[in-house]
Amino acid sequence: MVRRKKTSTALLLLLLCLCTSGADARSKFVTVRGKEFVAPDGRALMLKGIGLGNWLVPEGYMFKFKSANSPRLIQGVLNELVGEDEARRFWKSYRDNYITEDDIRFIKRSGFNSIRVPFDYRLFVTDDEPRKLEGVGYELLDRVVGWSKKEGLYVVLDMHAAPGGQTGDNIDDSWGYPFLFESAESQELTARLWRKLAERYKDEPTVIGYDLLNEPVPHFFDTNYFNPKLEPVYRKIVASIREVDKNHIVFLGGAQWDTNFKVFGPPFDAKAAYTFHKYWMDVNQQAIEEYVAFRDRYNVPVWLGESGENTDAWVASFRELLERNRIGWSFWTYKRMDATASVVSVNTPPDWDAIVAFADRPRTTFEEIRTNRPPKEKVERALAAYLEQMKFANCKINRGYLNALGMK
Repeated sequence: MVRRKKTSTALLLLLLCLCTSGADARSKFVTVRGKEFVAPDGRALMLKGIGLGNWLVPEGYMFKFKSANSPRLIQGVLNELVGEDEARRFWKSYRDNYITEDDIRFIKRSGFNSIRVPFDYRLFVTDDEPRKLEGVGYELLDRVVGWSKKEGLYVVLDMHAAPGGQTGDNIDDSWGYPFLFESAESQELTARLWRKLAERYKDEPTVIGYDLLNEPVPHFFDTNYFNPKLEPVYRKIVASIREVDKNHIVFLGGAQWDTNFKVFGPPFDAKAAYTFHKYWMDVNQQAIEEYVAFRDRYNVPVWLGESGENTDAWVASFRELLERNRIGWSFWTYKRMDATASVVSVNTPPDWDAIVAFADRPRTTFEEIRTNRPPKEKVERALAAYLEQMKFANCKINRGYLNALGMK
């Protein structure tokens, strides 16, 4: 009797250890449960985040440029102003200074619990054939994930600019057409890159998941042709990710700038969430009803991946509407030059108007470039000042925008 009792007790202890170990493994990552995101402690998680726009995908309007509005066009302006060698040094310092540990610490201490990190695939892939998965992007992502882990901030990785282009517009740095959906080579490269990133972060709980394609298929292309191609591309990417990573959430954005969920069938992955973007609309229930209905129909989480670029009152109103509907969010954007619709603002550098004037004038001939280029000393002074002004310590905090987002 005594021996049997001891054996039973030992078995119970072993089972308890196994169950506890399994629970720990399950709770290590943010996951999904029905309509909710779930934190490692098992509680529902309301994401309250900010996007790190303009860091790994420069956008012209954040430089005050009008026509040079994509990363390669901005790079062209810099190359024409200071030459390729000096431009390379500028971009190295730019990436080192624009987002630092000080920025991540401030984001966390302001009350945000997550960040969305947009990136351009070109930072992770070589230009030669066959294209190798190498580049400065991996170190940059490791850096921001490491800072976020230290501060207790969650990270969503966002492929803002995909091979071939998923939008055919400036924001994906493409060539004016969404070639991704017609190019098997671009789709394969996209899947390979996501697989490598997933393998890199498969054991990292700081990373919530992967926002696979930012704002695919704009309205000005043949949507009847392109929309049916979107979910099959998502399936290819997710299949590649799941070969190495079954832990993280995949975020699927709708067509027409992440607004159209009618392109989706029933969820095809157990850890899928659906993301939408909404800008410049009347704030009312109707504005988000399509996404609420989709969530309820399929019992899956939905997440606002971008919104903002508006007044503090509008931002506060929309944020409150989202929270009443139990929808987490990531507003846009953290840092911009001379802006109020951002968390922090970069002061405009002296002589920046000379760079803007050059960027916006016609530069289709070498004569126009030679004629319109401002003095070298003025350009160098403006660029050096910009690199200093963008550091967190030199930025202005937009208290109204923070308050609109319910932050400190």
